[in-house]
Amino acid sequence: MGKGYYISKHLATAAMVLAAIALVTIIALSVVYNREKSKNAAKFSKATTLPVFPTPKTSNEPWDKYRLPDTLSPQYYNVTLWPRLVKNANGMYIFTGISGVMFTCEKKTDLILIHSNKLNLTVFKGHHAKLTGLSGVTAPAIKTTWFQSETQYLVIQLEGKLKPGKDYWLYTEFTGELADDLEGFYRSEYMENGEKKIIAITQMQATYARKAFPCFDEPGMKAVFHITLIHDRGTTALSNSQEISKTNNPSLNLTIFGPTKRMSTYLIAFVVSDFTYIDAKDKKGVLVRIWARKKAIEDRQGDYALNITQPILEFFEKYYNTSYPLSKSDQIALPDFNSGAMENWGLVAYRETALLYDPRTSANGNKQRIVTVVSHELAHMWFGNLVTVKWWNDLWLNEGFASYVEYLGADYAEPTWNMKDQTILYDLQSAFAVDSLTSSHPLSRKEEEVNTPSEISEMFNTISYSKGAAVLKMLSEFLTEPVFAKGLSNYLKQFAFGSSVHSDLWEYLQKVDQTPGIKLPYSVHEIMNRWILQMGFPVVTIDTRTGNVSQKHFLLEPEAVVDRKSEFNYEWFVPIKWMKKGQVQDQLWLLQKSGTVNHLKSLYTLHLPQGLATGLTCSANEITGHSVLVLYKNEWVLANLHVSGYFRVNYDLGNWERLLSQLESNHQVIPVVNRAQILDDAFNLARASIINITLALRTTKYLLHEREYIPWEAALRNLNYFFQLFDRSEVYGAMQAYLKKQVKPLFEYFGTISSNWTTVPSGHTDQFTQIIALSLACSTGVEGCRELTRSWFKKWMQNPPNNAIHPNLRSTVYCNAIAAGGAEEWNFGWQMFQKATVAAEAVKLRSALACTKVPWLLNRYLEYTMNPEKIRKQDATSTIGYIASNIIGQPLAWDFIRANWDYFFKLYGTGSFIFSGLIRDVTYRFCTPFELSQLKRFQKDNAETGFGSGTQALQQAIEKTTAKIKWLEGNKEPVLQWFLSESA
Repeated sequence: MGKGYYISKHLATAAMVLAAIALVTIIALSVVYNREKSKNAAKFSKATTLPVFPTPKTSNEPWDKYRLPDTLSPQYYNVTLWPRLVKNANGMYIFTGISGVMFTCEKKTDLILIHSNKLNLTVFKGHHAKLTGLSGVTAPAIKTTWFQSETQYLVIQLEGKLKPGKDYWLYTEFTGELADDLEGFYRSEYMENGEKKIIAITQMQATYARKAFPCFDEPGMKAVFHITLIHDRGTTALSNSQEISKTNNPSLNLTIFGPTKRMSTYLIAFVVSDFTYIDAKDKKGVLVRIWARKKAIEDRQGDYALNITQPILEFFEKYYNTSYPLSKSDQIALPDFNSGAMENWGLVAYRETALLYDPRTSANGNKQRIVTVVSHELAHMWFGNLVTVKWWNDLWLNEGFASYVEYLGADYAEPTWNMKDQTILYDLQSAFAVDSLTSSHPLSRKEEEVNTPSEISEMFNTISYSKGAAVLKMLSEFLTEPVFAKGLSNYLKQFAFGSSVHSDLWEYLQKVDQTPGIKLPYSVHEIMNRWILQMGFPVVTIDTRTGNVSQKHFLLEPEAVVDRKSEFNYEWFVPIKWMKKGQVQDQLWLLQKSGTVNHLKSLYTLHLPQGLATGLTCSANEITGHSVLVLYKNEWVLANLHVSGYFRVNYDLGNWERLLSQLESNHQVIPVVNRAQILDDAFNLARASIINITLALRTTKYLLHEREYIPWEAALRNLNYFFQLFDRSEVYGAMQAYLKKQVKPLFEYFGTISSNWTTVPSGHTDQFTQIIALSLACSTGVEGCRELTRSWFKKWMQNPPNNAIHPNLRSTVYCNAIAAGGAEEWNFGWQMFQKATVAAEAVKLRSALACTKVPWLLNRYLEYTMNPEKIRKQDATSTIGYIASNIIGQPLAWDFIRANWDYFFKLYGTGSFIFSGLIRDVTYRFCTPFELSQLKRFQKDNAETGFGSGTQALQQAIEKTTAKIKWLEGNKEPVLQWFLSESA
């Protein structure tokens, strides 16, 4: 019989005996716990700390390698855990557990490596595990066991060899700390009705499952999991599967969950809390539940998430042409969660801000965040969970894909919001900013580049998410969406409950019959490998005088040396959609460094007798008695139509002038997203010294007439970069005066349509544009703006229970009022933050408190980030980032981080995701040689401690600062003169 039947038989047996095992377990663990209390010990009485062997600097031993050998393959686990939600006699929160894993031997070996981190294992006859053979197989005796700390392995050496094709059972008992470190199995604390509540929750991605129970903790090592949770009466236990049994004892409950689907360890989840829920069933009987704090559910903060979950699941079932693989979809809002959300299969975890919506206090932006994050996580139920990447070097395949289709799901749930257009802001332009540096990396890195937990965490970055999304969107565009979706469906069916690599996806997309009339110049493999196996992207230059089209690797620092070699020599196969004077043209492919396309020409040449050319204003050149008359047609060319491709575009000066003329005369002829593209491309081409900075600045002149959100947001992001560069120099005043002139019509427009700021527009993105109008008008001193925000805030201070400020405008109002005020305004904001019961409102206040101009208040606020009673651990680093965005707070935040780097690094661990954002935020304003020297000193001083997931971010900060210093040398004066001339 085949292995599939053999595994099924064991799974069925495991399910039958699980209840009996669990009942014995609860008794056994109770005895252990009582003995532990009586002895005033923090650990199992018979548990010992594993001997730790230091890792040699050079070693070829398998336990010194971060990747598991291919000798063993897990099939299923039985895991029982008992989290203690009260402190033990030693003042610690702990959990105890037992775990068994059935694995198959694939290759003969006398070594078992299984991940285990920060777990105290029970000793059995001198060893830290028990090994037995199954189906009559005799397991070799255990020779010795130890813990390899660097690679986080429990190492088990055997007296004999395991036999290929045979199955074995490895059993462990353990104790772990239920710490508040936001990793693995951890605790969260919150206040409700004046009472402190403790919950036990998980975050396993990427390498934290090993902190909850010993396991083969790699994404390709899939297995079936039987989970049992022991928990206090009055609490509810949740896991990936539905509960199949619940046993009540005098003080404890025992909840047994059905076997999971075959899945990766990083997707395992369990929660013990006193949360409650709202629920509904879809047409196919899938149970959908939204879990949260009781008060949040009572206040109906989960209603919006419940309403959108069903249509989004329905959309993805149709899109993937594959049914939702599970019987339930639990989504839970957690007070403390390191990530925005986590796609645990069947039990998706969120920060409260990403799931809970209160129409009384939540802004329109909060609502959009919820629909996009829910859509992102539900997209993973298929792409990432059903089919998983074999190793983290291909993480982009999971995250980039979900980041792309999240907009499709959100668009289905909210069809009037035009969500698909926003990919240019939140993915494409974000990716460009990082991918234009020499310290970027390819989407798919070599496996050997991604080994350690910190290297794995470093992959959770803008490249994997946003570039991945942009590149997949481009692929979908040139294949056409129906072909793309059909290829995905076939791919998912082929690799369901397994794992894959990126080339598998290319293969299944290639197999789909192409849309009639669309012919690819090369295979999907050949086209796409150039986009994922080399970092960066091209700038495509179009010369409308000659029809020449060329490409070049775009770098913000044009003289920077690219050390990373590319087999494709940094050339791409570029699909170019384009239009000419408003008319869409046939798609082009640029397949080499350069080529000529006559249709791109916007001029023609006549050879006329010299006399006929007399008096014409066009240029004339004498050639053998004749005049060469060059006539420019008023036909602008616009490439990368609807921003479907992952590249920037430059033009000859004549075409730039025609585009600028079109923007000023009738900007609506150019699509909305392309107006944003023109702004963003121009500014970044200028930063790279490819075009003149004054040309880029001229793209903002038409904004006097612009009312759409996406172009304004693109402009604001680039102008904010200028704010950061110049807000400590004489350029700032002239820049403020110019922007005041540009935003004033927008401010007046929204004042008119909102009845003097008493209402908000009905259009979704119009509400975002209104926020820009208020924010920029106040920051540049448009008459009446600051007075308006201060008066609103003052009224709230006079009547705290009644906040009449519209939720959309609160962030701007709070920030401006606190910036204009002193300790009284700050202390009021702090009190309201502490009383906030809605997470979205708390975030607005926490951000606004960083806007004060009073240094001692900012320093006190920084100190608060080290006190979890004041600022939650999950919010500490973002709060420091808010402070760093304040011109007064930036040097304070930088000094604070340097002084406390060891503290934060030890607190969050080397594998934490937070360090890259922290380094980026506190160094964003750096642009002087002195600041560059400080950065390099910081890098040197903390080399021994390390930077974890922030290693690359630090290198990028050095590279960005170097580029800014060089750019300012030649551009500061022209920028000043331009702003002076245009602000008059």
